[in-house]
Formats: sequence, structure tokens, C-alpha cells
Amino acid sequence: MQLILTLIKESFIFAITSLYANKLRTFLSLLGISIGIFAIISVFTITDSLENNIKGSISSLGENVIFIQKWPWSFGSDYPWWKYMNRPNVTIEEEKQVKKKSKLAQAVCFVASGSKSVKYKTNNVENADFVLAGHEYEKIKTFELAEGRYFSESESAAGKNLCIIGSTIAEALFGEQYPIGKQVFSGGRKLTVLGVFSKEGSSIVGNSSDNQILVPINFARNIVDLRSERLNPTINVKAKDGISNDELMNELNGIMRNIRKIKPSQEESFALNETNLLSQGFQGLFLIIGITGWIIGGFSILVGGFGIANIMFVSVKERTNQIGIQKALGAKNYFILLQFLIESVVLSLIGGAFGLLIIFSGTLLVAAISDFDVSLNASNIILGFTISFIIGIVSGIVPSYSASKLDPVEAMRY
Repeated sequence: MQLILTLIKESFIFAITSLYANKLRTFLSLLGISIGIFAIISVFTITDSLENNIKGSISSLGENVIFIQKWPWSFGSDYPWWKYMNRPNVTIEEEKQVKKKSKLAQAVCFVASGSKSVKYKTNNVENADFVLAGHEYEKIKTFELAEGRYFSESESAAGKNLCIIGSTIAEALFGEQYPIGKQVFSGGRKLTVLGVFSKEGSSIVGNSSDNQILVPINFARNIVDLRSERLNPTINVKAKDGISNDELMNELNGIMRNIRKIKPSQEESFALNETNLLSQGFQGLFLIIGITGWIIGGFSILVGGFGIANIMFVSVKERTNQIGIQKALGAKNYFILLQFLIESVVLSLIGGAFGLLIIFSGTLLVAAISDFDVSLNASNIILGFTISFIIGIVSGIVPSYSASKLDPVEAMRY
């Protein structure tokens, strides 16, 4: 064990010495490894960050939630949109029947959405996202309140003119003022601010609460047509603990067919959507991006690998006399082979470390100038060093083997 540690130490010193002795050659050779690791790991870092952001945005729609709607989410080249054009939108009356008949649902909530301007004194916000929802919305959608509170059940049932606003809306309308209890106006209607959503930042699927205004559905139903296609009416159904989406979908399919009196031979006039349909839609894109990263990075690593092999061949040539002396003093072939192989691996790892350092610096820069959550995780760091290690082994095996096979007498004469 002591011998191996000594060997690693000496090989590391030789590698660093080689770096200083041949700065330009080493820099150009390691540049290929650095660029290759940068290309591959940066793609994986961006892909992982995108995937995490998308999953986070999708999960905020609600875990174990089924969305009963007119339109399905399964888009494709053969998407038969004309088939769904004449379907009726879901209604509040249907939501009440689903709530009454479902045995597997923990929460059922009718939700509609639209956009309107909202005003407070001289301050105005155009195209604010209005969400019109039933009382059980808080059991389905994941959100937190920075200030104020959620509607009480009696307030929701009575259709009080209350609202909960997003952080962006609150800042634009009230600035530094305390918003709770103040009255805003939209469409000629007065709304009292009951709460403010905690800041979420941008959402890839566009469901951030920062620019939203949540209003009780029983207030909204008196001033808008909830059957309108423009409001995208939806019945959100959250499953009880221990109930799978498949079980809930099977039950809801039967309930909706019964509500709409659909015959067994007829197709459904509604769609049952779930959040994993959104996640699956991005998998193909992530796969293509990942393959592209491997291809671009692969060529760079190939060039870098040849560069390291060249360094090692030159290193063997420059130290031929030293190799002969080591062999004459009793050094075994494997000792010489490992000495140069470890040197090759160290050089490759240094190149990989530079590539990872560039990526890490890039993630800090992106985090500083944008709301996009991007980070270099441990698995990608390990992958980067693993690739560098393998390239070091592959690039150094032939030069190391040739060094180990040198005849000690001939080598000392060199």
C-alpha cells in the first residue's frame, strides 16, 4: 500500500512537472479534455436543471390530481383536434355531482382562468391572470401565503368579493404599502385583498402565482360565463392517500359517463388529464439534447485524448534514461507502467477539473442574472471526473506499456 501511495505521489509530481516544462503543448492538449467535459456536463447540467424546474412547476399543479376538461393534453402529429371541437365544457353542476359521487377523491374543485387589468388608485396592472376557483383549491394546488390568509369556507360559499394576489401584482399596485384589507378594482368590480402569495419566480409551464389573482368561484359566476371556452373551465380532482391516478381515473371515467349519459358504445365527451403527460412530453427533447452533448463533447474529448497520448509519448522519450536507471535498480515493469499511467490520468483529471470549473462559474453567473434555477449537481461532477479518468487510462495505456517494456541497458544509453 505504501508503495502504491509513493507511486501516486511521484506520478503526480511528474505530471505537474510536465505541465510546467511544456506549458503551451500541455495547455493545447488539455484544452480538448476541458472543452469535451464542458460540452457534455454543461448539457447534462442544463438538462437536469430544466427537468427539475419543469417537474417543480408541474408538481405545483398538484400531486395525484386528475384534470377533467374538454381537451386532452396528448398532442401529436395525428392529434384529431376536430374530434374535440364540439365537446361541451365542464360545468360547476358537474363538479358538484363528481364531488357527491366520487369515493376516491380527497378534494374536488372547479377552476377557470382568464386575464383582466386590475387597478389600485393610480396604479394599474394589465393582463393579470385571474384564477376563479372553488374553496378546495388550496387542497389541490401547492402554494404558500407571504401575508394574509386563505378564504374561509363561508366566504367561498357566499361568494364574497375577496381576492388573493401574487407578489408581482402586490408590488406593482402597492409598492411598500401593506396590501391586506385594501380594495382593488377590476372590470368595474371591487375586490378586497385577503392575502398575498409567496414569490415563486418564473414557471416553465406558466403557472406561477406571482402574476395571479385568486377569486372565489361563487363570486366570479355572477359576473362571467363559466361555460366560456376562453376561461378554460376544469374540474380538478385530487385522490385520497393511497389511491393511484389510474384508480381515480377509472372511477372518474365512469362518473362522467354517467353524468353525461354516454352509452357504452359511444366515445367519451371529456378528457381526463394528469400531470405526467406534461412530463412525458419533454422526455424526447431531453434525450435529443443529451445525445447532441455526447456527440459534440465526444469529438473534443477524442482530440484531447490524442493530445494526452502525445504528451505521454514525449514524456517517455524524454525520460528514457531515467527509466533505464529505475529498471537497473530493480523497478518492475508494472511499476514503470503504473507510473506513466497515473501521470496520464492526473493530466486528464486536471483537464476535466478545468472544464467543471468553467461550468460551475457559468451556473453562478446564470443564477445571479436570472430567476432560472441551475446548479452543478454531485452526479454530474462525478460523471465529469469519471470520463476524465477513463480518457486518461485509454490515452496513457500505450505509452505506459511501451515505457515498461524498454530494455534497461538500451534505455540508459539513450
